Amino acid sequence: MPYRTRTQITPYTPLRLGDAVKIAFPLGGMTVGDLRRERDCNRLVIEKIAGKEFTTLAHIERMRELCREEARDEDRSSRPLAETRAEKSRIDQTGSSEATDGMLAQAALQMRLQPRKKS
Repeated sequence: MPYRTRTQITPYTPLRLGDAVKIAFPLGGMTVGDLRRERDCNRLVIEKIAGKEFTTLAHIERMRELCREEARDEDRSSRPLAETRAEKSRIDQTGSSEATDGMLAQAALQMRLQPRKKS
């Protein structure tokens, strides 16, 4: 950002991702790759102009709000650890449905391959 001062940057100024990371997260913790991951999760709006990716501080603030909302939703839906462990052990004891499906498919194939008996 050689030609802009900090006072010229508004919440809607298009910023290259590297510059946006430096301004929005001055103490670190986020990288350009992290912003791209947030883009891929549809939490961050990025504009691609002439092959370069831009975002705004307003878009980053919205991303942060979405991340806070998701964290709150996860807290509300979480169950006590004992319930989760009990459910997992029940699943492990009954077996995998994929294995059952695989055995059924194999039996069906074997029946097709057997020669038909003439009546």
